[in-house]
Amino acid sequence: MSQPLAADSLRGKTALVTGSSRGIGADTVRYFAEAGANVVVNFRNKAPRAHKLAAELRELGVEALVVGADLTDPESVAAMFAEVDKTFGGLDVLVLNASGGMESGLGADYALRLNRDAQLGVLDAALPVLNEGARIVFVTSHQAHFIRTTPTMPEYEPVALSKRAGEDALRERIPALEDKGFGFVVVSGDMIEGTITATLLERANPGAIASRREEAGRLYNVSEFAAEVARAAVEPVPIGNTRLVGDVSSFQAE
Repeated sequence: MSQPLAADSLRGKTALVTGSSRGIGADTVRYFAEAGANVVVNFRNKAPRAHKLAAELRELGVEALVVGADLTDPESVAAMFAEVDKTFGGLDVLVLNASGGMESGLGADYALRLNRDAQLGVLDAALPVLNEGARIVFVTSHQAHFIRTTPTMPEYEPVALSKRAGEDALRERIPALEDKGFGFVVVSGDMIEGTITATLLERANPGAIASRREEAGRLYNVSEFAAEVARAAVEPVPIGNTRLVGDVSSFQAE
């Protein structure tokens, strides 16, 4: 992976990425550690992967805290931030990366509980431990960001609608975040090669990824998209800015 952040540019800072035991979250948290940040690796049910990743990151000379939490459980989230506060005394970057809704057996309302309600819950729980000038990043997809004007695959529509609901709910908090001196940005990407979501979509709709790749010209892979998320966490942009990653010509703006 190429390094999107300057060496030591985050030395002395602390970053937490939700859902960072694998995929985009894991690569994002690695980029932060490579830039010198102490990091919090969050997982829901992939403890071995999370601890393995943390061990690798500690070899970079940073502290890495591993915290398991079910983001749909307020008590679990509160315990996570209590541990963050105890270990680091504050947080400079919060990346709201964890999402889902295509998994089976989790209930019809799971997508909305995770992609909207849990995002707000994590933000609210984090506020007391955010340091001055902290940045919050919400990770979404073009299929969700543009869902009001551009239809998506039926298999993904419930997830897209719930993620857009989460983005809207978070944006309503912008005035309060600005009053506290915090930053907030959204990173939206096209389908990302190699993610769990892409795999599940391909199972539900064979050929979907290849079709989108042909339409877009190319799709970003996990490490490329994670690099854009990492940059969004540090580059100076207006609060509420949206970083659009990949082709957007197929999507109609609101």
